[in-house]
Amino acid sequence: MDTWEWIPETPARWDDRKQRVLDGLDPALFGLGRPAAGDALGDEWWRVDDGAGETVAYGRLDDSWGDAEILVLVRPDAQRTGVGSFVLARLEAEAGRRGLNYIYNVVPHDHPDPEQVTGWLAAHGFVRNDVGELRKQVRVAVTPD
Repeated sequence: MDTWEWIPETPARWDDRKQRVLDGLDPALFGLGRPAAGDALGDEWWRVDDGAGETVAYGRLDDSWGDAEILVLVRPDAQRTGVGSFVLARLEAEAGRRGLNYIYNVVPHDHPDPEQVTGWLAAHGFVRNDVGELRKQVRVAVTPD
């Protein structure tokens, strides 16, 4: 396993690192609008750097009404390394510490690989509800592996 560092970004701002992780995908696809460099981003963000100090992933948590929408972004060349699961476990742990009920994600229709993302979330315990959200009940005080 690589050595990954979980780094809070407070306040979060749009920057070149996020753009590189998206690898040409439109930020609006993920509900981020079309931010310019330095623009403030809503919600809470964490960055994942590898052992060489390169940013390989991001996690975002938007909590409201006892649940939290999450976003996991992984740089294409870091996919299938386990870093996405690392991000997901930490987002779930954060939701558990806050006493939230569910974490959820909505895979955009325009996503370049919606079946792969939906399958990955399902493999991590997410279940699709009748409005298209993929939801997972949060365990209280979850500690990531």
